[in-house]
Amino acid sequence: MPPIPLAEVYRMTPPTPGELERKKYAEIRERTVKLASTLSVEDCCVQSMPEASPVKWHLGHTTWFFETFVLEPYEVPFKPFHDAFRAMFSSYNASGETHPDAERGLFTRPSLSVIQDYRRNVDDRMHRLLGLPAREEMLCRLAVLGLNHEQQHQELILSDIKHLLSRNPLKPRYQMQGTQLFAPSVPAAWHSFEGGLLQIGYAGEGFCYDNEAPRHKEYIQPFQLASRLVTNGDYLRFMEAGGYENTALWLSEGWDWLTEGGHSRHPLYWHYEEAQWQEFTLSGVVPLQAGLPVVHVSYYEADAYARWAGARLPTEAEWEHAASREQVEGNLAENGRFHPAACDAGRLAQLYGDAWEWTQSSYSAYPGYSPAKASAEGPISAVWDRAVGEYNSRSMVNQYVLRGGSCATPLERIRPSFRNFFPAKTRWQFSGIRLARDLPEPEAPERGNP
Repeated sequence: MPPIPLAEVYRMTPPTPGELERKKYAEIRERTVKLASTLSVEDCCVQSMPEASPVKWHLGHTTWFFETFVLEPYEVPFKPFHDAFRAMFSSYNASGETHPDAERGLFTRPSLSVIQDYRRNVDDRMHRLLGLPAREEMLCRLAVLGLNHEQQHQELILSDIKHLLSRNPLKPRYQMQGTQLFAPSVPAAWHSFEGGLLQIGYAGEGFCYDNEAPRHKEYIQPFQLASRLVTNGDYLRFMEAGGYENTALWLSEGWDWLTEGGHSRHPLYWHYEEAQWQEFTLSGVVPLQAGLPVVHVSYYEADAYARWAGARLPTEAEWEHAASREQVEGNLAENGRFHPAACDAGRLAQLYGDAWEWTQSSYSAYPGYSPAKASAEGPISAVWDRAVGEYNSRSMVNQYVLRGGSCATPLERIRPSFRNFFPAKTRWQFSGIRLARDLPEPEAPERGNP
């Protein structure tokens, strides 16, 4: 009889406060395994492009994080599962340089079954460690960071496997659930927001990444946001109007990307076959639905579309100001669709879920930012600094901010202040477009004669 998953054990009896952390750990770790459970061994080994990683590497890397940053400083005695894994599944080599991502698909060994053993071994050790009656605060902070890191890779598994399966002539399905069969086109409206000196950045007591802080003031001019994301039908009209041939619509670098890189002149997973546009999804190839949000477009394409539409992309401050008024809910990973959905009319919709929304904001530090540091000096604080170094400060160059999450983003991972970031050429993520435009400030009334 197979062992009962840890998350199921906790469902059988109400957990004590000390068990809640272990329950959350078990649930998130088991979800990663579930995402990979429908894939073949061969699916998990192949790397389809340098920017993506094999599923097998994701499974090993997320486990390496817990072994390196939680077990190594706190487990007594500590012994790694395999010495070679400490470099093989690391993001950085001994000199602090990133491993070349393009070579991860060469790791035919260890086998998938060995990596699954590695995960089970580290999970058992983490379960014991989190169950200790006296634990340091830093241990818990590192575990929470590791779980957020795991959720990040859950999303990457879905985007990476979608790209891999799309390259297969069989166009195989990741899942059998179909996309929305009919999506009515909802007319877009404009929602107005006053400008002013506004607070931007994370506000709360829970977890956030260091790039979401410090909370600070930014001056915003009055602006408008479109009520919904740009749809496939909207984008198809841009294509039919010659949007990909009109150099006046494109940034110079974007035009070079388009013409010299040999990129398709349509979103990444669109294909024109049998006299109709079709779209590859994680549920296979389906007819293109005009009313669904367009996804898998680069920053260059989003910016060109906005110019064609007589609008622009929002700044991240504008987006956060609007989104902070809305409930964090939408078509996120928990729905299991892993594809955008149609929106309701008459409201500011799709701010959370469906598609990451490109902003015109370059990814950089907020005023007063410093990389997250431990509260005390010593060996453990050095571990914290290394773990946080996996993230943000090293990436603050040549990238743009995206907001709002997508249909592949776990609900717990998203909040109004969350900042995603990718290079402008990125298309394999679930990235889409929301339009913005300036709203003239009302003229001050004329003053009478004294």
